[in-house]
Amino acid sequence: MKLALKVTEVETLSPLVKRFRFEDPTGAELPVFSGGAHITVEMPEGDIIRRNSYSLISDPYDGSAYEIAVRREDQGRGGSLYMHTKVSEGDEITVSTPSNLFQLDLRARKHVLIGGGIGITPFLSQLKQLDMEQKPYELHYAARTRDEAAGLKLLPEAAHIHVHISDEGARMDIGAILDGQPLGTHVYTCGPEGLIEAVADQAARLNWPETAVHSEAFTAPPPGEPFDVVVKSTGQSITVKADQSLLEALEEAKVKVEYSCRGGACGRCQTKVTTCDGRILHNDHWLSEDERGAQQDIMPCMSRFKGTRLELDL
Repeated sequence: MKLALKVTEVETLSPLVKRFRFEDPTGAELPVFSGGAHITVEMPEGDIIRRNSYSLISDPYDGSAYEIAVRREDQGRGGSLYMHTKVSEGDEITVSTPSNLFQLDLRARKHVLIGGGIGITPFLSQLKQLDMEQKPYELHYAARTRDEAAGLKLLPEAAHIHVHISDEGARMDIGAILDGQPLGTHVYTCGPEGLIEAVADQAARLNWPETAVHSEAFTAPPPGEPFDVVVKSTGQSITVKADQSLLEALEEAKVKVEYSCRGGACGRCQTKVTTCDGRILHNDHWLSEDERGAQQDIMPCMSRFKGTRLELDL
């Protein structure tokens, strides 16, 4: 389901991050959501409609508006630049209803939230949910510099919220954070891949159950060399442009593909490959190493191709 909303506020949080607030133009209440949810924002540019997913940072229980924070990526494909340079207060914008791939496990005895850089965003709504439900938690937020720590303007001051700024000598000690937590604690990580891996590795060393370790790694599809793809059911050949994802090219050609996160994390768009004369450039967080090696599946939202023929079972 899609919602046509109005941009009611744009705030600069840091040199690279802006906060956007969307409301229903009629004043109607928006669907509520759970902490960690995201929406997909549509950004029309000529014949192309880019769709990027962003974590909701607003109160899950407040249906008056949705809020997101977007980091500008100058070397990306243009989605974040569109939000930073072409979206202003008063504009209308189309978004999806919220979806959640990063929910809190409310059976946990305690919640430890670890965010790096723009990875703080899903935790902002989770904090509000945890406070409302009076669940014990602590949050650790890491950034290289205070100027890059856009989340500082959005975080409340509390004893259980800890900020780690590297250039101030306050680097995050993941081992110290995880060691000695009560039995039944769950840890959640969002941020750079290196941070997610470091938390998972440290949790494994401390014998944390795998079911108590959660992560989210939303990334935008990378640009690359153009390539062609063939749709098996129709024989249609489609060219994927350098700054376009395979999913976007299929959508532009009116080929229906299911999707949710558009960031290679949910598995919704997983598609069978019937011919692969070349190499699939996997950029997702979903497929296993064995599945990647078999070259029989592709995540169109993130992955690209290099070779002579790629045919999809669509």
